[in-house]
Amino acid sequence: MGMNTSRGKKGPVSDINVTPLVDVMLVLLVIFMVTAPMLFSGIDLKLPKTQKVNNVGLKPELVILSITESEQFFLGKNMISQRDLIPSILKQFKTNHTDVVYLRADYSLRYEKVAKLIANLKKAGVSNIALVTEVEKTK
Repeated sequence: MGMNTSRGKKGPVSDINVTPLVDVMLVLLVIFMVTAPMLFSGIDLKLPKTQKVNNVGLKPELVILSITESEQFFLGKNMISQRDLIPSILKQFKTNHTDVVYLRADYSLRYEKVAKLIANLKKAGVSNIALVTEVEKTK
């Protein structure tokens, strides 16, 4: 508390000094922002396997990217070169008013190829990528 010398009045000021409170809160916020991503990274989990997940009815108006075993790229039903892939996807986003890419990759394609493609898509600003799978046959 301090003395208020303005307007000729003398005596203690009854206002709370919030500057130290704000400083402490900002430090706590930064600590939580730094530690929160680290909380779940070291946990080993065996995730459940599902027989059936949400059915996605693939329609022509969706942005569907398919990769064959021989690493040929198809956007919808049209074959496309790897160089033109990302600009074409971004163009289809504007045309179809969507931001989701449905990625269909051949089962025998190496995981490394799919991971690199996803990384390139994310680097280009495509953040909504849905992996399309088939429903596992029950015996």
